[in-house]
Amino acid sequence: MTTLADILRGVEGGVLPTPDLSITVVPAPSERELAVVAFTAHIVIAADVSPDWVAGLIPDGDLSAPLNPPFLFALEQLSGRRVNAIDQMLLAPALTDPTERAAAVEGLVEVTDRGHPRIERAWRYREDVRAYSAPYGGLVLTGRGLAGRLEVALEVPAAVRGAGHGRHLARAARALIPAGTHIWSQVSPGNAASTRTFLAAGYQPIGAEALLVRH
Repeated sequence: MTTLADILRGVEGGVLPTPDLSITVVPAPSERELAVVAFTAHIVIAADVSPDWVAGLIPDGDLSAPLNPPFLFALEQLSGRRVNAIDQMLLAPALTDPTERAAAVEGLVEVTDRGHPRIERAWRYREDVRAYSAPYGGLVLTGRGLAGRLEVALEVPAAVRGAGHGRHLARAARALIPAGTHIWSQVSPGNAASTRTFLAAGYQPIGAEALLVRH
């Protein structure tokens, strides 16, 4: 059976869902979450729903409907979950050159205190969370999120924004994961500054997603 994990691993390997204007329904990836994931001309609904239920709510060929409020509300009502966010997805491979990896993480120190608000939040949505701080107070986190994929989150103090620290942290995340793997970033579509940060750090836009979580 095809799963969301299978699809995402395929994307990491350069194989995106066929852009055939279709909708694929796969099981929810875990008890923690379900998702609607939009790729170019192909939608994946990872939820414990039937294709007939989906077809009854989405007009044939309307690939904007699955990320619009009416469908997402119906999915919320059926699943007892809420939409946590609608984000764009960006993806980057791990850095492989040892010199580049060392330079990318220079100055970072691992944080083991889970009491930091950003770290505490990360543990609510991810597993195997690792957090690292920079001398200026920046924070980069990695962990396994949707369907077991590696994900990154950043925090740059307001007082030092605009100096390229976000780009450095986003690139550092690529050195904090094993060689041969990939890391995903979810960015609010309206956050143009964050989008530019990840693009400058070597991430590429892949699609969009709506993540639904327990209340």
